[in-house]
Amino acid sequence: MPATKSPLRYPGGKTQLAKYINDIIDTNFNHTPMYIEPFAGGAGIALSLLLKNKAQKIVINDYDPAIYLMWHSLLYFTDDFNYKITNSKLDIDEWYRQQEIQQNPSRHTEFEIGFSTFYLNRTNRSGIIKAGPIGGKNQTGKYKLDCRFNKENLMKKVNIISSEKDRIKLHNLDALELIEIYFSKKEAAEDYFTFFDPPYFKKGPGLYTNFYDYEDHLNLSSIIKSYSNHKWIVTYDDCVEIQDMYSSLKNYNYSLNYSLSTKKKTSELIIFSDEVEIPSSKNIVFL
Repeated sequence: MPATKSPLRYPGGKTQLAKYINDIIDTNFNHTPMYIEPFAGGAGIALSLLLKNKAQKIVINDYDPAIYLMWHSLLYFTDDFNYKITNSKLDIDEWYRQQEIQQNPSRHTEFEIGFSTFYLNRTNRSGIIKAGPIGGKNQTGKYKLDCRFNKENLMKKVNIISSEKDRIKLHNLDALELIEIYFSKKEAAEDYFTFFDPPYFKKGPGLYTNFYDYEDHLNLSSIIKSYSNHKWIVTYDDCVEIQDMYSSLKNYNYSLNYSLSTKKKTSELIIFSDEVEIPSSKNIVFL
């Protein structure tokens, strides 16, 4: 598993695709594009491209207010964020305190919500906010809740990302609203590359606070396909329903060494817009 530039552990994170998306950009652009993620989550690929100067700017969008506030707190209150990383206790009492913030957000500040999202992401099983702590609530498991919370490494990531905040556009919008805003710009077709990584179709309800039902996925597919003259890709869990929605476009199964709590290879689906030339690449295995 490649090291991610993101401070978040994210279910379904696609950091392993970063090199392949880099290949797509090299093949399809003779200049440095703006890179857009309407479902950013941990934004591992976006940050990788930005820090390698493969993206002029990145657009990070997440409809989940908790994820948005994590990014907002990190980018614009960096010193306070690092102070909390340094001084937060890594024990079950603090875990319960941070969980209470998520359960009762109206009682807390936006910064507190943002940091609690970060804290629980680093201390929960598979980074899932709705899951329990690593090691269990009695902390009797092989690994404890502090095992993914290396304070020094996390602060290093935070500082690197914050130093690039002038090149990061942050939004808390519905993905369809974000598409309308950015794809309506005259330079969009030539200067933007968009990576759509929607919530999983089958596992989504168990992984994400904001998941999609069938109609949501269908509506999204209709909107995305209406912009076939733009450069974008979509990734999904492989299932008949999604295959049917995108059957008119170039789509392939590919191998991904990723799954929650296991090391099994999984097959997922990648879909290309008509305007994307598929590169010859060693960084992906089509099945």
